[in-house]
Amino acid sequence: MANEGRVALVTGAGSGIGRAVSVALQAAGYAVVLVGRRAAELERTAGMARAGGGKMLALPADVGDPDAVRALFGSAKKAFGRLDLLFNNAGVGAPGIPMEDLSFAQWSAVVSVNLTGAFLCAQEAIKTMKAQTPRGGRIINNGSISAHVPRPNSAPYTATKHAITGLTKCISLDGRKYGIACGQIDIGNAATDMTARMAEGVAQADGSRKAEPVMDVRHVADAVLYMASLPLDANVQFMTVMATNMPFVGRG
Repeated sequence: MANEGRVALVTGAGSGIGRAVSVALQAAGYAVVLVGRRAAELERTAGMARAGGGKMLALPADVGDPDAVRALFGSAKKAFGRLDLLFNNAGVGAPGIPMEDLSFAQWSAVVSVNLTGAFLCAQEAIKTMKAQTPRGGRIINNGSISAHVPRPNSAPYTATKHAITGLTKCISLDGRKYGIACGQIDIGNAATDMTARMAEGVAQADGSRKAEPVMDVRHVADAVLYMASLPLDANVQFMTVMATNMPFVGRG
């Protein structure tokens, strides 16, 4: 297998995009560390491993907790010896209510996972990647269409996804001297449990509610695999993969 001996760590691996990407990486030969808060769901992902692929290891952790993240990366290194790919995917949203009605706790919970979690995991990945032999690796951050434009009543999620774009650029710049590449994938309407509501109607900027098209999540997994397949002297800095007919390009 082309990727035999390569190790990936995927956050938010217990559902949706994280699960699909984890299974695709494993089938491609990566050993995959599965990270998330729900141990049972991580084990479900591990149970989807395909014959002939790499190993899967479920390590439950809260990515917003610095101590938990340090312990997580220590366990991953002990198990596999190195890290070639981090997919920073874990993300949560807040209730879709007016910004002025959000509590500080609701705001903080989103920032903790979506932004602080991505930073903490990137920090530990960089420490591992710059010290290993051969040196270097790749970090892919899950941005979102929300890294470009907001939906109504989505301030915490949208703010963190805009911030992820800045984090991606900083990792790209600061990681160069260590042979670490960093890119971002912005995803629009992949069919997961999180987007099941799309068929029932989603709030639009003009105040209406409309059903929105979705795409198969396997296309996201294929896109991440492509980004990961490049040699470290080449990088997809930003990629957008989205349902073709979703209301993103244009005015409504």
